[in-house]
Amino acid sequence: MQAIILAAGLAKRLRPLTDTQPKCLLKVGGKTLLEMTINNILKNGVTSFVMVTGYRENMIKEHISGKFPGLDITYITNSDYENNNNSYSLWMTKDYITGDSILLDSDILFDYRIISKLFSSGKADCLAVKSTHKLGDEEIKVIIDSSNKISHIGKHLDPAASYGESIGIERFSYGFFSKLGEVLERKITLENNVNEFYEASFQELYDAGNSMYAVDVSEYKCMEIDFPEDLEKAQAEVIFIEQ
Repeated sequence: MQAIILAAGLAKRLRPLTDTQPKCLLKVGGKTLLEMTINNILKNGVTSFVMVTGYRENMIKEHISGKFPGLDITYITNSDYENNNNSYSLWMTKDYITGDSILLDSDILFDYRIISKLFSSGKADCLAVKSTHKLGDEEIKVIIDSSNKISHIGKHLDPAASYGESIGIERFSYGFFSKLGEVLERKITLENNVNEFYEASFQELYDAGNSMYAVDVSEYKCMEIDFPEDLEKAQAEVIFIEQ
């Protein structure tokens, strides 16, 4: 099992906090988001990492080497991070993944048991969903069937018709990820479609008959850090998450 972490972006919505450092190095409760993410992955027995960096990547590498000396990690540089979205960063990992994997955005404060629940779900291809809060336009939403299989995913979905929010933590079988890599390869190298969210490629795979399931993790704390007010709120949440 490998862990993919995407951490290339500028995080413009968090400025001025990210003027001098990447978003994943912002601190909550005295620890960086990245440090907590890596610890949560290690707690679940995953020890091999692939990480896409871009903006101020040397700061990220120095932080990891200081906090996690000897960590099995492969870095991939997205040098054009200002002009592409997370689908491009994910595409860059396709030749480095050799088996089952988990994918995480680097800006999530979350309970490590969310990953544990994905691993114990019985589904090789699944993603973590929070179903208990009000949905709006900003969230990546999912629509599911009676077996929890995802039929639609995206920001554009009607909140009233959606089951919940995809929080940015996914588990892939190698077979699913290989097909995802093929979709991304076509979109980026042939269509020059570099500014999508990667969920658009998930949707293409669903439409082609590939199954991915929603795993409700609402009993565990998690939050995405997108705006300064999110970081402020996170300082209060971290005590509950790190218990």
